[in-house]
Amino acid sequence: MRLMESIGISEFKSKCIALLKELQSTRTSLIVTHRGRPLARIEPILNEEEPRRLGALRHLGRIRGDLVMIDFPDEWEMETK
Repeated sequence: MRLMESIGISEFKSKCIALLKELQSTRTSLIVTHRGRPLARIEPILNEEEPRRLGALRHLGRIRGDLVMIDFPDEWEMETK
């Protein structure tokens, strides 16, 4: 189901469970309207116990050596000859 920015109240009522699951998985909000006027905003409750995605795996990797310095001596010698 493709989530939209706003939805009429009767359509929300008929698709309520699916819409709520979609909101939770996409972490977006939805505005419910009644006769074209905004009535309510539905948004997921974010679980604070979930690890943050950004930087969540930073403790699992290591950087060895210099990431900026790239040394290709053979290639440089061929280009200068």
